Amino acid sequence: MRLDKYLKVSRIIKRRTVAKEACESGRVSINGKVAKPGTDIKEGDIIEILFANKSLKAKVINISEHVRKEAASSMYEILEGEEDEE
Repeated sequence: MRLDKYLKVSRIIKRRTVAKEACESGRVSINGKVAKPGTDIKEGDIIEILFANKSLKAKVINISEHVRKEAASSMYEILEGEEDEE
């Protein structure tokens, strides 16, 4: 699955356009490498996101195309930081 779509489906970032912009501006990395919006995500990958005044580090637990809002947080495990409350 594409990184920007994963960020939206998992609700780490609420909108895909915002996820895409974050990736394009170099604020998202996967396993320590800066990632583009179309980068392929796999289970076990570590995603780091730099928000305006905080950062989030999360491990990809599972990947699914569609998930309910309540179950979205089961797609990842937060290692450091906290979710964006947008």
